[in-house]
Amino acid sequence: MADFTACAIRNVRIHDRENSDFKFAMQKLIKKITHFRARSPLSFRMLTYILLASSLFTLTAASIQIYADYRQDMSLVDERLSVIETGYMSSLSRSLWSLDLKLLQVQLQGILNLPDIIYLKLKIYPDQEIVMGNPNPDIATISHKFPLVHQGDDVYTLGELTITASLEEIYAQLRQKVIVILTTQTFKTFFISILILWIFQSLVSRHLSKMADFARNLKLNALDATLSLDRPITTYNREDELSKVTDAINQMRTTLLNDLQKQRENEQEIRKLSLAIQQSPSSVLICDRNWHIEYANYKFGQLTGHSADEIVGRQPRDISGEQRDGETHQLWETIQQQVERVGVWQGEIHSTRKNGERFWEQVVITPITGEDKEPTHYLILGEDISIRKRYEQQLLRQANYDILTGLPNRMLALDRLKLALAQARRDELLVGLMFLDLDNFKHINDTMGHDSGDTLLIEASRRISSCLRGTSTVARLGGDEFLIILPSLTDPVATEQVAERILQTFSHAYILNNQEVFVSTSIGIAIYPTDSDNSSTLLQHADSAMYQAKNKGKSAYQRFSPEMKQQSHERLQIESRLRRALELNELELYYQPIVEASTGRLIGAEALIRWINPAMGLVSPDRFIPLAEETGLIIPIGEWVMETACKDIKTWQDKHDLQLTIAVNVSPRQFRDANFINMVERILSTNELQAHHLELEITERLILDDTIETYHILSTLDSFGVRLSVDDFGTGYSALGYLKSYPFDTLKIDKSFVQDVIKEQEDAALVKAIITMAHSLGLKVIAEGVEEVDQLNFLKSHNCDFAQGYYFNRPVPADDFVKWVLNHDKSAIEA
Repeated sequence: MADFTACAIRNVRIHDRENSDFKFAMQKLIKKITHFRARSPLSFRMLTYILLASSLFTLTAASIQIYADYRQDMSLVDERLSVIETGYMSSLSRSLWSLDLKLLQVQLQGILNLPDIIYLKLKIYPDQEIVMGNPNPDIATISHKFPLVHQGDDVYTLGELTITASLEEIYAQLRQKVIVILTTQTFKTFFISILILWIFQSLVSRHLSKMADFARNLKLNALDATLSLDRPITTYNREDELSKVTDAINQMRTTLLNDLQKQRENEQEIRKLSLAIQQSPSSVLICDRNWHIEYANYKFGQLTGHSADEIVGRQPRDISGEQRDGETHQLWETIQQQVERVGVWQGEIHSTRKNGERFWEQVVITPITGEDKEPTHYLILGEDISIRKRYEQQLLRQANYDILTGLPNRMLALDRLKLALAQARRDELLVGLMFLDLDNFKHINDTMGHDSGDTLLIEASRRISSCLRGTSTVARLGGDEFLIILPSLTDPVATEQVAERILQTFSHAYILNNQEVFVSTSIGIAIYPTDSDNSSTLLQHADSAMYQAKNKGKSAYQRFSPEMKQQSHERLQIESRLRRALELNELELYYQPIVEASTGRLIGAEALIRWINPAMGLVSPDRFIPLAEETGLIIPIGEWVMETACKDIKTWQDKHDLQLTIAVNVSPRQFRDANFINMVERILSTNELQAHHLELEITERLILDDTIETYHILSTLDSFGVRLSVDDFGTGYSALGYLKSYPFDTLKIDKSFVQDVIKEQEDAALVKAIITMAHSLGLKVIAEGVEEVDQLNFLKSHNCDFAQGYYFNRPVPADDFVKWVLNHDKSAIEA
């Protein structure tokens, strides 16, 4: 123990000596660091950051290492105590069982003599204890308990042994390790930091100082020297940041040299700019702050006729020639005030040349400000835009007037209508609004060509205008629709008088391509404020009245009545519901049989569309087909009809071996659709149907359109094998010569002739003539509307080929038609 104490004292003295030397060295180092800090602040900050970071890392690493060593020593103590328990528990239990206290004390003394064991306490049940060793409360200890058990027939717990071990040696070793590790890491960290700092000072800091000195000495009159660093030129050095900064500084020096060179070239640039202004394609005026002209370029004199000497010292408002009136002065006063307040003005001025000629000028005026942001001069740029203004006026006319007729268009007409209503509202007068639509214009346009249609529109507009007074307006809304505005009326009867004059002028023939053509018009009339007090509703009412006039038989006029609003609403409702009829599966095909007149043999049927709407019930085709034609819905509806009819034919062939021909009506708009031929071909291919089982009924009006397009469509369909039929023959502009030009197979006599064939000799003669003519052209004849046996006998007697009508059967749905066919005479079904 004395040796340990002496050794400890020597260690303390040695450490004190070492600490004294360390303190002296640190004092010298601190002085150097203080000097270094003043000389290189960046390097000092870097040293500080390195020391702080390294110290933090050292403390963390040392703490982790010391804690790991401590845990290892503690585990050794725990392991030693566990070994004591394993080695002595059995012998102690036997000694205690045999009550051999002497042997027990010897065993306990042996445990006490083990390293770090300072205290033993044996508790013998029930109430005896044996204590050995001296516990020291001032030192750290660790205790371990284990029971003493005897195992025989039964298990007996004889007592409990508590072993106390000292941790003082472990803690002493731990303190020594702390001192050694911290001292070692501190010196290592410090010297590494000093090394890094020296490297930084050598490679970076001294070069930065040189750059700073070079930048401080850089002057405009001393730009010849370049910056170069005192270090070897290597590949790595050329690519590092110092080289980049050096290059940037040298580039800045070069830039300053270039700027100096540019500054010397300013006079030449100023002269160039002066020439540019002088030769500018725009006129240029420069005025002083009081708007007196100081400069005018060549273009200004060329544009206005004034020379620079004539206008210098004058104000722009004073050089307006003969137009120097109060209005011009007021305009320039306003312009000058705006420029002084806002800073810029641009617009168009109707200026005057020196010779008095007026011209439009685009002017831009802006202030020229000084360093205090206050205007020192004013710049006025001008450009002659007279040609552009003429084009704008033309465009304005095109935007507001119809190019073909020269009448106001829809936009201008609606503006005038609003003005007329506002005037009438102030004066408590009436305004008449008339909506005109030419009857059968589309037919004229289709059959005689667009040039003839344009000629008709021009002449129609001239006739309408001739019936009006000067304050009235006639406008073309588009197509063949015209609008008439009759302002400031005192009596609504005046509108009817105008309508009668217009109808009278339309009663005369038009000469189109050296042909006389009669075209009438239908007129709808609405009165403000009787029918409505706003322009849009008034226009709708006039449109509704026009449709009512058409329904009366055309070539008529009709005043609006409240009932028409309901009819117009119903029309819109029908159109809206019709647009959804296909997707809601509200359309259905009915079939009416076509039989051979002489034998009664069934040869086919006509597919007739029916619309069954949940709200309106069964809607007549006369109500929705014209609307579908007008809105374009006839194209998808017609495709559905043809698709459904072909599908039904194929089904009847497969299920019942019915070899029938189904006739499908084709509207003019559907016929002229660009995809019509492809649609027919696709439907036939999709349903795997032979083309001769499909017959397309073309209206008589279409064959009058003797165009290449019509011939191409009919010829292509005929090449497919599709049968072609002329529907309702005799009701339109019958032209027998056209029948020879097209590949028709069948001609259908309209039911209006067949119904009175027994009663009216004229109808009988006409039917006989149509049959004879058709047969002479190699066409078969179908008579529609056969309802009585006498009518059928008449047709038989004159060799009519086929008949169709209620006499045989009404149009019925597909399932009912099949039932009717199957119940029909079997001999009449065979093909």
